[in-house]
Amino acid sequence: MSQYHPIRFVDVRLTGDFWRERLDTVLAHTIPSQHKKLAEYGLLESLKLPQPPPPLRFPRHANGFTVQVFWDSDIGKWIEAASYALSHRRDADIEAKIEAIIDDFEKAQAPDGYLNCWYLGREPEKRWSNLRDNHELYNAGHMLEGAIAYFETTGRRRWLDVMERYVELIRQTFGPGPGQKRGYCGHQEIEIALIKLYHLTGEKKHLDLAAYFINERGAQPPHYYDVERTEREKNGWETQRYPFPNYEYQQSHKPVREQDKVVGHAVRAMYMYSAMADLAVELNDAGLKAACETLWKDVMETKMYVTAGLGPSAQNEGFTWDFDLPNQSAYAETCASVALIFWAQRMLHLDLDGKYADILELALFNGALSGLSRDGEHYFYMNPLESNGMPHRWDWHTCPCCTMNVSRLIASVGGYFLSTAPDGLAVHLYGGISSTVSVKGTDVAVQETSNYPWDGAVRIAIDPATPLAFDLKLRVPGWCHGATAKVNGQAVALKPVNGYATINRTWTRGDVVELDLPMPPVRLFAHPGVIMDAGRVALKRGPLVYCVEEADNPGGRVQRYKLPRTADLTVEHRTDLFKGIGVVTLKASASAIDESDWHTLYRTAPPSEKSATVTALPYYLWANRGQGSMVVWLPEA
Repeated sequence: MSQYHPIRFVDVRLTGDFWRERLDTVLAHTIPSQHKKLAEYGLLESLKLPQPPPPLRFPRHANGFTVQVFWDSDIGKWIEAASYALSHRRDADIEAKIEAIIDDFEKAQAPDGYLNCWYLGREPEKRWSNLRDNHELYNAGHMLEGAIAYFETTGRRRWLDVMERYVELIRQTFGPGPGQKRGYCGHQEIEIALIKLYHLTGEKKHLDLAAYFINERGAQPPHYYDVERTEREKNGWETQRYPFPNYEYQQSHKPVREQDKVVGHAVRAMYMYSAMADLAVELNDAGLKAACETLWKDVMETKMYVTAGLGPSAQNEGFTWDFDLPNQSAYAETCASVALIFWAQRMLHLDLDGKYADILELALFNGALSGLSRDGEHYFYMNPLESNGMPHRWDWHTCPCCTMNVSRLIASVGGYFLSTAPDGLAVHLYGGISSTVSVKGTDVAVQETSNYPWDGAVRIAIDPATPLAFDLKLRVPGWCHGATAKVNGQAVALKPVNGYATINRTWTRGDVVELDLPMPPVRLFAHPGVIMDAGRVALKRGPLVYCVEEADNPGGRVQRYKLPRTADLTVEHRTDLFKGIGVVTLKASASAIDESDWHTLYRTAPPSEKSATVTALPYYLWANRGQGSMVVWLPEA
């Protein structure tokens, strides 16, 4: 196992234009507007346990389920996102709003520590009766992550104390001991939170509880969800119909170490795999590590969109069969890409293998970042790779989970750049950051400066408090060929191993590393099994996947274009788009189908074509200039 561990988000400052712009948007617009929506849709009111309970804002689905059962989790995620944002810039108004929420949670908490506002306010007798569907432990996990982030940012313990009381009740309730429930949540998440609590406190009991939930999943016959269903029926409480034929939906169809295919709900899967990877590191568990590696291989080779989107199906918000990657109907939930980043970071720290950092970066700049609009107040829940012009960004959703997931990701992105080990420092991402880390007990100031992802010229200043010998590991992305480096102006040989080039020397104040990562535009082709992309090509430059959008290519649907394989791809640096932020677009000579003489649905004569020029922009930027058609995979001429 690797000895490297990531730097805390509170210890990294974002200095580069790309991430500062996104962070400033989240600080100024996303966090405040989300709080207004939480109030407008009744989520904040629900914390006060109004009696009698008001009518449901979102009626039950045909199967008896309502999204209101996990409103607590959305509030917990908002606190987490707001806390990450506060670590960059304190805001008295936001802190007061968080404190008011904590007041309500503290008053709502039952004497025994139980804290779930759906059950406390509406069905107190039914708590812990439907782990399969009703998200009790999932809610607790997101609330706990919010409490940890708020404590790390402000040092205030009140919210953390509330959640630790709840965690203690959960520990007493679940486990293999006499009188305990052998259950686990239908939506994995609490496992990640418990491991974070272990990292914060050093108390192994939290790690042990997370391990219990992972090890117990799908392990005992009869299946726990069948046991609890029988109990509900006995009490006359069985009002929800399970819509799936088996337990693959929650990845509880077999013990986790026996799972070798990625199945079911995409976000649940990614959260579970993240916890498995965490436990593999903390417990030196070779079985969990092997399972994670097998599942990773399955995702990478058969199930991931070129944008790092996951899950083609709206029916289960998740996976179907190998190579099923439709473009226009792609579900590719924003939360799934965010969760893939969580998993990739944890896999990266198993062996410090750059293939995991490559996917972390791909998901970060494409599948996840596309979920938040330029104005910071509109979102994508689904992220299709082709559009007929109908999809548009929404300002809220009946299930608002992606809103806070993408904002908490952006506000905490600094925590993904660096890792340290007893004898080294690793740099995983580029884009402009500064931090002071500890290596061998010595403070080392690190400042990385670049215009990444638009440019691959990277400057890293290394300033140890005293001269210090250690490894500096620089990620050389898998997409990059011909990377070069200099130390204090002198060329050094780069010999990447598993995606990282190591420079070992005695570092002194004023040392500077210059890394150059060429990023010419390239064409990507899909595996022949992905029949939706046969005869098509996608464009990529550096970490960014590109798309062709109608706003840049007026005159009709962009599906009319065909791109010759021999056409040159020209890089254009643009400052006229999106309020002057520097954007790199790609341009190429193409052909376009002429529809002007087509007056019937079918005819024997093929369509005529004419010469055209096509402009592509980064996928994450699409749908910010009104509705219009879009395509990632262009037909080849």
